[in-house]
Amino acid sequence: MIALTREPAFWVVLTLLIAGGVRMTQLAGHFFTAYPRATALSVLLFALLAVPFWLFVSELDFIEREPAELLALAFAWGALVATTVSIPGSAALENLVAKLGSPHLAADWGAAIAGPAVEEVAKTLGVVAVVLIARSQVNSVLDGIVYGAMVGLGFQIAEDIVFAVGAVALAGQGDQVQPVIATFLLRGFLSGIWSHTLFGALAGAGIGYLVVKRERSRPHRVGVAVLAVLGAWASHALWNSPVLVDGLGNGTLALLGVLLIKGLPPLLLILWLVRRVHDREADYYAGWLAGLGDPQLITAGELEVLGSGSRRAAARRLAGEHAGREASAAVRRLQRAQARLAVELSRADPEAAAVRAAAVRDQRAVLRRLGHPEAVAGPVTWRHRASTIATTAVAIAVLWVALSALGGA
Repeated sequence: MIALTREPAFWVVLTLLIAGGVRMTQLAGHFFTAYPRATALSVLLFALLAVPFWLFVSELDFIEREPAELLALAFAWGALVATTVSIPGSAALENLVAKLGSPHLAADWGAAIAGPAVEEVAKTLGVVAVVLIARSQVNSVLDGIVYGAMVGLGFQIAEDIVFAVGAVALAGQGDQVQPVIATFLLRGFLSGIWSHTLFGALAGAGIGYLVVKRERSRPHRVGVAVLAVLGAWASHALWNSPVLVDGLGNGTLALLGVLLIKGLPPLLLILWLVRRVHDREADYYAGWLAGLGDPQLITAGELEVLGSGSRRAAARRLAGEHAGREASAAVRRLQRAQARLAVELSRADPEAAAVRAAAVRDQRAVLRRLGHPEAVAGPVTWRHRASTIATTAVAIAVLWVALSALGGA
C-alpha cells in the first residue's frame, strides 16, 4: 500500500476529485430526476463496458503491475475532474469559435477544435497528478501509457453517460431507452476501441518518457512529451472532425470505412508503442531472473513465456489441457510470483526477493503435485484456432449488426 497521503500533491488532487465528484453527483441527480429509467440503463451499460477495458489496461504491464489505488485515482481523475472541467470549457471555447469565426464554423468544426484542446490537456494533467503523488511508481514509458489509458477510460465512461442521457433529452420523447442504446452502440461499442482511452494512452506515453528517460536531455524529453500530447490532440481532432462525414456515402460499409480511416492510424501507433516498450521492459526483468540460474525459480522455457501475454495465456491453456483447471490457475499464480520476484530483484531488496522466491517454489510444488511441473507454452492446437476463428466471426457479426442498426449514419 502506497503512502499517498504523505505527498502534499495528494491533498490537492483529493480536493479536485471531491469537487468533481460533487459536480457529477449534482448532474446525476438531475438526470435521475428527469429520466430515471434511461439514466439507470446508461450507467449500467457503460459501467459494464468499462470492465473489459479496465482488465485489459491493467494487464498491459503484467510484470510490474501498477497499484490498484493509483489506477483508481487515474480513472477517477478522468471521470470526475477532467469531465467536469471539459464540459463547460469545451462549450466556452466553441462559443469563442462562433464569435471569432462564424456560427457555421462552430457547428462544423467546434467539436474538433474545442474538444481536443480542452479535454486532452485536462486528461494529461491526470497523469501528471499520478507522477506528483507517486513518482516511484512511474518508472517506464509503459507506466505512463497505462495511467494515461486509465484516465482516458474514466473520461470516456463519464462522458458517454452524459451523451446518452443528452440524446434522450434531445429526442424529446420522455424517459425512453432507445437513444441510450443507440449512443451505447455508437460511442461505446464502435468508437470505444480508439476513443479517449487511446488518446490518453498516447499522451501518457509522452509523460512517461519525460519522467523516466533521464539519460536524455531535458529539451529532448520535453519535446517528446509535447509531441505525444499533440499526437493525442491531432487524433482526437481528426475523430471529431467533419472530414469524410459525407465523403464515403451512406450505408454500413461507408460508416465502417470512416471508423477505420479516422481511428485505425492512432490505434496502430499506440499498439506499436505498447509492444515496443513492453518487450523492452520484459527483456530487462527477464535478465534479472536469468541471472539466478535456478530452474526451481524459472526455467529457460518459462523465461521465453513470461514476457509475452499470448505465450502466458498459451502456457495456462496447456496446463489446463494436461492437468485441469487447477493447474491452469497454478500456472497463472506461478507467473505472477515470478514477475514479482523479478521486480524485487531489480530493486535490490534481498528480504522481499526471498519472500517472492518462496512463493514461486510453493506454486512449483503445486504444479509438480498435479503432474505439470513447468509452465511452458505448447503448440497452437486446432481447437484454439477454431476458437479464435469463431470468436472473430462473432465479433464481425456483432459489429455488422451494430453498424446496420445505426442505419449506416
